[in-house]
Amino acid sequence: MSKSPNASRRDISPADMTRAALVQAALKLFGRQGFDGTSTRQIAAEAQANIGSIAYHFGGKEGLRTAAADFIVETIQTVAGQALGNVQAPAPGPANPEAAQALLFTALERMVGFVVASPQAGEIVQFVLRELSHPTAALDRIYDGVFEPTHRRLCQLWEQATGEPAESEATRLTVFTLIGQVIYFRIGREAVMRRMGWKDIGAAEAAKVVAATSGNLKAILAARRAQG
Repeated sequence: MSKSPNASRRDISPADMTRAALVQAALKLFGRQGFDGTSTRQIAAEAQANIGSIAYHFGGKEGLRTAAADFIVETIQTVAGQALGNVQAPAPGPANPEAAQALLFTALERMVGFVVASPQAGEIVQFVLRELSHPTAALDRIYDGVFEPTHRRLCQLWEQATGEPAESEATRLTVFTLIGQVIYFRIGREAVMRRMGWKDIGAAEAAKVVAATSGNLKAILAARRAQG
């Protein structure tokens, strides 16, 4: 696995630092300008690296896009793992409904903390939105490494929390709504700040988003209990 662009500079070699800077630059520029709208010269300038280092480390611009996708997978797997464990590993044994519900709320809180409040998430989301609009092999890597396993794990938690089958259409759609409400606060960030009168979305604002999204989750769970 490649070194993270956020790794301590004391722990990586100059070559690894260059590689990491190029990945970070590609993530930023591909997200903002698109793959075709970004030149290798622009990437090298953003990374303060020699343009030849792109071919040396990645074989070219396409290889750099793949590396950026892999960085996204590694980053989000780390965030998801803090609440859900290794989503690529087999699901843990059955939890009681109360424990499963607590994990759902923890996962939602961690999701908000990263997606809504983390500056790095903005570049990741922009990159992913570009890929969703015009899918390439990079999206395949992100889907297989993050989207599918994380969504599947959340569906399994939902089954443990409610008794509804994890792979039912209703469960899968419910989990998408839980994720989607969080993602909106990132992609609609400017509109949210204007309407809420916020100058930024930091820890205090993110806490309010957690309260609102958690309230939605509580309401859905309560409705499921009432139906049962």
